[in-house]
Amino acid sequence: MTPSAASPCPCGSGKAFAECCGPILDGTASAKTAEQLMRARYAAYAADDIDFLFRSSGPEVRDEFDRESTRRWAEGSEWTGMEVLGVERGGEDDDEGVVEFVAHYTVQGKAFNHQERSLFRRIDGEWRFIDGKLANSTPIRREAPKVGRNDPCPCGSGKKYKKCCGR
Repeated sequence: MTPSAASPCPCGSGKAFAECCGPILDGTASAKTAEQLMRARYAAYAADDIDFLFRSSGPEVRDEFDRESTRRWAEGSEWTGMEVLGVERGGEDDDEGVVEFVAHYTVQGKAFNHQERSLFRRIDGEWRFIDGKLANSTPIRREAPKVGRNDPCPCGSGKKYKKCCGR
């Protein structure tokens, strides 16, 4: 649902939606920096503006853009705030920049945080989202050997894994 013009912008800037991300979402203004585009993209999720998310993406992202799953995520979440943690380049005179942020949202009352480092690039004079990498995500590595289907179950039941916890 699109915020009203006078309501606070979902991006957390402290400005009214009409003075912040609203003009960028409706196309009457362009993002001047990578951070402005990042904030507008967060506001687009909060407003369920899937068309803006597609338009503000670079060609690489557009090729893979899944409109339906993006819509389900945006509509199924309550967007509760965003924090910009850092910005590298991405100013008015730059052609590329990185914005690290944390997006806060809830799904069915459970709170989630999505921390990402997003790459933006200026294409034909407009900032575009190019790629995002989860920040501080460490892969989980198994220390113990994998339990085979016919091995004894590690729970100690005496049954084969496939007949016990492996179902």
